[in-house]
Amino acid sequence: MLRVVLLMGALAVGSAQPGKNTTKPHIVFIVADDLGWNDVGWHNPDVKTPVLDQLAHKGVIFNQSYVNYVCTPSRTAFMTGYFPYHVGSQHLVFRPDTPSAIPSNFTFLPQKLKELGYSTHMVGKWHLGFCNWKYTPTYRGFDSYYGYYCGAEDYYTHFRSNNKEGGIDFHDNKDPVTDQNGTYSAYLFSGRAVDIVNKHDQNIPLFLYLPFQNVHAPLEVPKRFEDMYINVQDENRRKLLGMVSALDEAVGNVTMAMKKMGLWDNTLVIFTTDNGGMIIQSGNNYPLRGGKTTLWEGGTRGVAFAHGKMLQKTGYTNNEMIHAVDWFPTILAAAGGTADPGIDGVSQLDTIVSGKPSPRTEFVYNIDNIFPTIQGAIRVGDYKLIEGFAGLPDGWYPPPNMTGSRPDNKDPISGTWLFNLKDDPTEHHNLADTMPDKLKEMRAKLDGYRKTLVPAINPKADPKSDPKNWGGVWSPGWC
Repeated sequence: MLRVVLLMGALAVGSAQPGKNTTKPHIVFIVADDLGWNDVGWHNPDVKTPVLDQLAHKGVIFNQSYVNYVCTPSRTAFMTGYFPYHVGSQHLVFRPDTPSAIPSNFTFLPQKLKELGYSTHMVGKWHLGFCNWKYTPTYRGFDSYYGYYCGAEDYYTHFRSNNKEGGIDFHDNKDPVTDQNGTYSAYLFSGRAVDIVNKHDQNIPLFLYLPFQNVHAPLEVPKRFEDMYINVQDENRRKLLGMVSALDEAVGNVTMAMKKMGLWDNTLVIFTTDNGGMIIQSGNNYPLRGGKTTLWEGGTRGVAFAHGKMLQKTGYTNNEMIHAVDWFPTILAAAGGTADPGIDGVSQLDTIVSGKPSPRTEFVYNIDNIFPTIQGAIRVGDYKLIEGFAGLPDGWYPPPNMTGSRPDNKDPISGTWLFNLKDDPTEHHNLADTMPDKLKEMRAKLDGYRKTLVPAINPKADPKSDPKNWGGVWSPGWC
């Protein structure tokens, strides 16, 4: 799913010199789609991501930055600061033909930033509901929007199918974009982001949210990127890696524009994936267990970093606990504001700026009570508890070009698992039977969290959503 880059200015945190014309930092929040733990250069030297590698190595790499198991829940956390099970978006993802959306009573991050004087722009994937205009980006705090509403589509035609039917899902603010058939989305998105930077008034702080399409399925990429991996024999893996490198180039185009326009020295970059790599689509999370759609570490422990001159401690790997809900209050703190009391997120600004201990000691992976994904999982300190459906696929999967077999896993689809992640980060040793007191303690904690569960937003498909009713375009206006 997408990468997040956050650029913070100094005055808000009292470190680096302020930017050219504004004392507030420019913030670029980049989300990669379905980017796996083993699909970036700083974890895997076979992956060619020179731009991202440099940003990460000269910034702060986060080794315990957690996201949700699929797209919509993570994007809910980013935009609201709440765990998805407190919002209603905990069950799988929002389908394009259902009237699903984050309720309007939740204030989104760009709305808070506009109160602080920011210019707010979004380029890329939404996936938080669009059946009514009030649920779409420009009605939830963004000054402009260029991208797609649904969870996936063709990278070139920008067509989203739904069974045998479908339509174009590409929008410039409220207008459908129908003249870009054949242009790769990473080119379009980086091009629009560069245009926003070039036209930006430097007297106004900028918030740029860049949730890229790469590297979500389908596996599509210009041949020049695929050819960077001619030694990788598996075709799908070769394409996936090419998509990662295409994303890297796109990020580089945006950072170059910010340097050219004099914004870079007052920018903080936060980069993250939205969930782990999709194993059946050649994403890779090795040596972590599982991947996207699972509560295993491979699905929820995400690649992430921060970069910016305002960071006081750089060039290291930070092992503090961070969750996706924390980016909301962290970004607000960097902008000189504070989040509303009662949200689930906590500001990690001191952690990312100077390496101070994280204020977070526990979090909820997910709680869902809808069959067949009835599940609950939490982390408290070093311990992790999963009860119910942990998700599939399960196991430890080396990339296709790595020698060695894929170990068989004998665990059931549903069950109870207790792990000490400090000692066993790859989740090989279930302690549920050997640590009954700890299991009882963790179950009591999970039961406490369950009491605040909000019913999942899970409506049936509505035929009014069909793009044929809207000129062949996936469009708001039917709920």
